[in-house]
Parts: sequence; C-alpha cells; structure tokens
Amino acid sequence: MNLSEFSRRTSCEVRIGATTIGGQHPVAVQSMTNTDTNDTEACVAQIGRIAAAGGRIVRLTAQGRREAENLQHIARRVREEGIGAALVADIHFLPEAAAVAAQYVDKVRINPGNYRTDHGELEALIAQCRERGVALRIGVNHGSLARRVFDEWGDTPQGMVVSAMEFLRVCRQEGFDQVVVSMKSSNTRVMVAAYRLLAEAMEAEGMRYPIHLGVTEAGNGLEGRIKSAVGIGALLADGIGDTIRVSLTEAPEHEIPVAQLLAEHFAVRPGRFEVRHPERYSPTEYRHRSRVAVPIVHDEPMEGFRVIEALSGNPTAELRAAILNLEQPDEPVVVKRRYDDSSLETLAVKAAADLGVLLLDGLADGIWIDAPGHSEADIRDVELMILQAARARFSHTEYIACPSCGRTLYDIEKTLADIKARTSHLKNLKIGVMGCIVNGPGEMADADYGYVGAGPGRITLYKGRTVVARNIPQEEALDRLVALIEEHGEWEEPSESKM
Repeated sequence: MNLSEFSRRTSCEVRIGATTIGGQHPVAVQSMTNTDTNDTEACVAQIGRIAAAGGRIVRLTAQGRREAENLQHIARRVREEGIGAALVADIHFLPEAAAVAAQYVDKVRINPGNYRTDHGELEALIAQCRERGVALRIGVNHGSLARRVFDEWGDTPQGMVVSAMEFLRVCRQEGFDQVVVSMKSSNTRVMVAAYRLLAEAMEAEGMRYPIHLGVTEAGNGLEGRIKSAVGIGALLADGIGDTIRVSLTEAPEHEIPVAQLLAEHFAVRPGRFEVRHPERYSPTEYRHRSRVAVPIVHDEPMEGFRVIEALSGNPTAELRAAILNLEQPDEPVVVKRRYDDSSLETLAVKAAADLGVLLLDGLADGIWIDAPGHSEADIRDVELMILQAARARFSHTEYIACPSCGRTLYDIEKTLADIKARTSHLKNLKIGVMGCIVNGPGEMADADYGYVGAGPGRITLYKGRTVVARNIPQEEALDRLVALIEEHGEWEEPSESKM
C-alpha cells in the first residue's frame, strides 16, 4: 500500500464474456439475479434490467444440476435478446453443478468452503474452463470456511486468506490465470482486513489475479448503501479492486448506480501527501489510536478534539497523512469534508467511502460532514450510519440482510421491511435476515438474533449461533422473533415519537 498517493494494484487481465477486468481496465460493476434459475424468462428479463442499468456482469445461482442445466437456455435467450452482459454461475456444494454450468456461462464462481481439492475436482474444473475460455472466481465467504480451516484459524481474516491461497496455488500450478478472487464478509472490519491480507499474500507469491470487492448482507436503503461504501471504498482508496458488487436487499438493478458511483469516485485520486510516521499505521491489524471511547458526530461537543479538514481530491490520503503526522500521536481527531451534492444518497455514499476507512482503521475519533442544503438531522443520521458501518459506534439496530438470490424461498424485501417496522427502535442489536442456509448462519454469525429461510414458507430462528426454533411457519416467525428478544430481556416498547 502506498500511503502517500493513490495507485492501483497491478493485476492481470481476465476476460469474462465481452468484459475484461484487471490490467488498465476501469473497475467493472456487477450484480446477481434473485429470480428462480429454473424460470428462464424471469431470469432473462432481470438480466436485461441489470444490463440496462449498467451492469456488465450478472451472476445466477446454480445450486443443483437442474439449475445448472437451465443456464443453457438462459444464456441462449440472453443472446437472442441482444443483452451483452457476461453470465456467471454461482456454485455451492455440488462440483458436478459447476461442471455442467461451465458449458454455458462466461465465469464460474466456487466457494472453497464448500469445495474439495483432494480428489482432483478443482483441476478438472480448471481444465474445463480453459477449454471453453471460461473464467473462475475463488469466492471466499467469512461465514462458510471449510471445517479444517475453521478449526485451525477460526472465522478470521487470516483463515479466509489461507482458504483462498490454497485454491489460487492450484490454479497457478495448472497454469491457469483467468482467475478472480473475493473475500466477502458482512463485517466491514473483517472484510477490509481480509482483502488487505490477501493482497499482501498474493504479492509475496508473485500473484496478480484481479480482485472482486463486496460487503455481504449489507441490507437496504441508505444504511445498506453506506455500509457497502465504507467497506468497498476503504479498498478502492488503497487501489485494491477490479470489479465490485454492492449487495442490497432490493431489486438487483438498484445496486448498479451505487457501484458505478463508487467506481467513478475512485477513478482519479490526485495529489501526494507525505507520511512521516508510517510506523503508526498497520492496515491489517486494527489499532485504536487515541483513548476516545465513543467517536463523535458534528453536533456534539468537540472540546479536546482537533478538527482536520480535507480539501483535495484525495481526502482519504490527505486526512490519513495529517493524522499520522501529528506531533502528539494519540491526539483525538475529527475528520471533516465538505460535500455539495444535492442528493443525500450520493453525499452519503461519497462520505462513507472517503471517511469511513479512517474510522474503520481506528485513526479518527469523529466525523463532520459539511453539507449545505441538507438538514442537520439528515447529516447527523448519515454520520451515525457511517460510524456504525465502520464498527466504531453503534446507535441503532443493525440488520445483516442478504440481497437474496434464486435460492431464496420467501419475499425477503417485504420481510425485512416488516422486521424493521417492529424492531428498528431497539438499540445496539444485530438482527440477521437471511434467505437460505447456504451462507446464512455463517454470515450472520455475529448477529444477536437470526431469521433464516429453511424451506418454502418455513423459517428457522437463531439466538447467536444457536438454533432456538426450527422450520416454523413464516406467518408466526416475526411474532416468535419478538418473543425471543423479549425472553432474553432485550426488548423495549417503542416510544410514542417512534410509533
């Protein structure tokens, strides 16, 4: 990492259909369908909407052989419709599904946590991908590491890197370089650390594979956009990332404008800012620089805090250098930046991407967004959301909600809205709302409570990592969730002002 000025990590080119990522190519944006992969016309229509919004790569789940086989029909219809987006098959559990899907798509994504390397399955898939010119994504998920990796490393960033590097070494041994890698987590601190560690590990072994960025289960609305921007922006600011997906619990085409905004925001980062004390900063090890226990926002008392304002086109590097150059290294700092955007969403995404990493890394102790034209209340809410997304200060209920895919067997958008309506007044709770069990229990592992799809019309409830009610009817599930929160003494009635 170059702390003084922006430079993109060097990566090799990988061709995914008509799109090439890596090298000198701009960061490509992508999304994933949430339609049933067996429903050809629904998938084609949604792929068309994603492509029309600017998505150049679209992923579809292929959880079984039947879904993988139907990718043939989807791909043919997509081309008949003149849709140019590259198609990616998302594989869990079944190597045979990957082998089928590789006959029809432009890229196959596999999860090392659900794939074996001891029977030549990966080598066979690589040979098949090479024959057709199909790219491969090694997609590590924080919540679904292989048992042998978890037993040695736990669900840590280091364990995620171990999992990825094992598979990348096989790709290198096979002489296959059409490989992309990702390290996703719903916890932004884990996600950012994992990607930085991965970049270091690949650099040490001379690997130049492109990197796919994303925060899993970010949720919806402004909160989901801010959480994604904090994690993805932290890495784009480091020059890490060749393609990105913003995962929102909304229609997938809604993800594309947010991803495009982030890609464009980091396309140019001018200026050089001398860092006199780089030893004070460790990008892969969290260090809280000062003794401030609770970071502040702009309308709270600032006695004892130094306010540092960024004026350049590279606010992240400018502010980071200023903090690392302080005469008193533990002096509390509030970082300030002016934004003139008329759209609150655009402002929030930019501010989260620019400033969130300084809170995420423990360098800053407060945030001040100067935004004429927006209300004090709106700006305060954005600042608090950035602090929470950066794991620095928790002020409201956090929802770890997946964006859904073809595996989801219920209306997760409506369900999330219903759960928020009943629980958003609660403080300092994390509630997981997951479409299925593939990544659900693992990705929401740090949630206090979990609501996970178990089958058609059936939900399993969790307290932490423990199942407390299995396969209950969905019409009962929300009331049962509230009762579970009450049972553990963490429920409070909403005040009249919040009703």
